[in-house]
Amino acid sequence: MKARVDKDTCIGCGLCPSICPEVFELTDEGYARAIKSDVPEDCEDAASEARESCPVEAIDVE
Repeated sequence: MKARVDKDTCIGCGLCPSICPEVFELTDEGYARAIKSDVPEDCEDAASEARESCPVEAIDVE
């Protein structure tokens, strides 16, 4: 499973790192990014929850 954040869509609300800090973080500019493009197996559910929780649908997890 891979995670990606569209930096042009992200509004920096902070939900994804609060839900799945093992995969997502906020940059110094205040926007989210995937710190691990390959999602660890034990974090797949949390990464999917982060994707579903994103208010602007900036996260792609496949």
